[in-house]
Formats: sequence, C-alpha cells, structure tokens
Amino acid sequence: MALEDIRRLQTRLLREHLEFCGKQSPYYRSLPGDFDLSGFQIADLIKIPAADKTILSEKNDMFIAVPEAEIRDISFTSGTIGASCRIAYTESDLDRLAYNDATGFACSGIDRGDRVLLTCTLDRCFIAGLAYFMGARRLGATAIRNGINSLESHADIIMRLKPGAIVGVPSFLRYLGNFLRDNKIDSGCVKRLICIGEPLRDENMETSSLGEQLLQVWSARIFSTYASSEIVTSFTECSAQCGGHLPPDLAVLEILDESGNPLPPGDVGEVTVTPLQVTGMPLIRFRTGDISFMLDSPCRCGRFSPRIGPILGRKAQMLKIKGTTLFPGTFFTALNSSPEIAEYYLEASGDGFSDRIEIFVALKDPGTRLDQVAKRIQAKSRLSVPIREMPMEDVRKKVFSASRKPLRFFDLRAAPAKNIRSADACEFSS
Repeated sequence: MALEDIRRLQTRLLREHLEFCGKQSPYYRSLPGDFDLSGFQIADLIKIPAADKTILSEKNDMFIAVPEAEIRDISFTSGTIGASCRIAYTESDLDRLAYNDATGFACSGIDRGDRVLLTCTLDRCFIAGLAYFMGARRLGATAIRNGINSLESHADIIMRLKPGAIVGVPSFLRYLGNFLRDNKIDSGCVKRLICIGEPLRDENMETSSLGEQLLQVWSARIFSTYASSEIVTSFTECSAQCGGHLPPDLAVLEILDESGNPLPPGDVGEVTVTPLQVTGMPLIRFRTGDISFMLDSPCRCGRFSPRIGPILGRKAQMLKIKGTTLFPGTFFTALNSSPEIAEYYLEASGDGFSDRIEIFVALKDPGTRLDQVAKRIQAKSRLSVPIREMPMEDVRKKVFSASRKPLRFFDLRAAPAKNIRSADACEFSS
C-alpha cells in the first residue's frame, strides 16, 4: 500500500478501536475527562495516557472488554521482567492472530505448501507457539509441532520431513545447527530461520555476532522478529532484512522518550504499540518496556510500512556502572563473539547509587584462560567486570529453566520505591 493509503487505513481503524475501548473497556471508561473522536488523527495519540506492564498487572481485570463467555483463550506473559500477566483472547482475536502470523511468515518468504518446524511450545499458557501454528495453517503451509524437544528429536524431524523453515530462539538454533554439523546431518533443506526472543541485528542494523554464528552453521537466511503477548502483533523482517515490518492494519507504532513524548524516526526510545482490531483485552499506547527505534523510509522490498529496529535492551534493565550507562546487550555482544564461551549469564547487583555486574560463563574447553574474553568486554563496554567460570550444567540450568525464554540477565539490585503515577486522562466519546 502507498504511504497515504496506509495512514488513511490506520486512522479509520484507530478511531474504531478508540470508540470500542471507550464503550467496552472498564479501564478506559474509568479515565476522567472528555475527548472527541470525530476528528481524531494518529498524531493526537499523545493526548491519551499510555499504559505499561505495571498498570496492566495491577488492573488486569479492568482491561477485559467482553463478557467472560466470549473469551476463548487465556495466556500469560513470559514474566521475563516482573510477574506474568493474564492476557485474554476472543474468537476474533485468535483469528486476527492467525492473520498476523501468516502475514509475518509471508513477509519472510514462506509460502503455501512449505513445511515449518516449530521449536516453541504450544502449552504452558504460551501464546507464541499457538500463534505460529495458526499462522502457518492460515498461510497454507504445513506446521510441524515438535516444540521444546531434544536436539536428537529435531534432527530426526529434519532428516525425515525436510522442513524448509524453522521457528525458534537463535541461541537454541545455534546449538541445533552445531549438533547437526558435528553429527554430519544434512540441513540443506532448511532455507529460512525465523528467529524469536533474541535480536539478530545491532544498533547499526548490521548482523550481530549471534546472527553470524547462525549463518556459519546453517545454509539458510535468518529473519528477526519482534512481538509480545500484550500487543498481539508481530514485526517481521522481509527479504531486505532491514527492520521488522509493522502490519499497518493491526497496530500503530510509537517510540517514546522518558517523558512519554513521541520521538522521530531513528531516535532510540521505548517501543509503544496500539494494537488495532483487538476485542478481548484492547490496549491504547502500551509501553512495552523494550528499547528500539523506528525506520520509516521506503524499504528495498517495496513496502512503505514503518519498520522497527532491533531491541537494544529493556528499560528496566538499564545499568549505571561507574558513570557509564548501558544495557546488558552490550555484554551479550562481547560474549557472543567470544569463541571460548559455550554459555553464559549475568548478575546485576547494587544499592541504587551504582550497579555492579558479574559474568558467569561455561567454556567450550574448561580451564581456558579468560584474558581475551575480558579484553573484548572492556573494549565493548569500557568497563572491567569480574568473570567466573562455572560448569556447563549449572549455567544452562540457570539460563533455560526459569522461563520459557532463555534468561541471561538476572537483576539482583535493590528495588527502587514505586513512583506515584500522575497523568492527564481522558474519557472517550464519539
């Protein structure tokens, strides 16, 4: 669609969404003030207070906008940061979800009749695995639901069914690729890796060290995606691989600064999404807590839809160490580029004045000196931080057993006092 057509479509759908929220959502009905939607434009979103994970958790029931009998699925957020939160989906939300993921698969080049191996779970109240399964079916592709399984099981599936694409977490796909290579198992059938949960690009849109490792062990193209349970919308890279495309009929994207003001394309801030056409738990200006930037130039693939850059970090995980402000991803980049490291995680501690970081690593060859690893970390972060070698079993248990996603950052810092929230609010009226 041409850019002007996209804006007209989004404006119409946004007005419908706001009207629905104002009539059906107890939370949005409770906001005081008066607001006229008749001439509402996307730029007017700044007049509406944003919601975040804390508000969604504290007032969870108030965000449900339909009778209980209309809810068809209940999922929970991963709880990577804070407590997990219930998300409710109606029949139309699930249909929208299937369309969303079919669109994302098509964007990456998957087509009708292709076989897609899913290495993410459909159970444990997790929405992503269900979404990918529904999206593959909606597109006309064949889903292979092997889920969270052993390397041997996935290898058997690849040998027997020869999927053309795999959906999974990059760090797991790296292990799988190495396992296939070490066991001389041909993976040439796999042409695309749809990567979830971890970014493949850096702030300059260049392939990260983790992405490079995937390219080394797979003869496949790698596609980065971004999504969350709350926004029910995926941003998926296309053939140009220069940012995840926003499905313009499913969401409006903003990047906000610390004060909640929209930032221009290219500026780094908090990813804030208004998901459109959602009925079960509709949200307006949901602040995800993830840090990235927007790209609005026409894509080389021919699309005009806005794109999102890689997730550079989480707002809650920002570190301040000896006057230096950075995100854990800075250390991840250095560790991912270290051939000595087989697995790792970080622990942050501190008292609110200065943070401290300690890195725990499992080495490919136990006992290897860590001098070069320390130099890479210092070159990337400008900091000297302690590195401790740990047994592989202990590190993997820490990284993979606490959540549905691999957790490499553990925040042990003293919790700051909660800020008192205040915001201008409004009531929706047509």
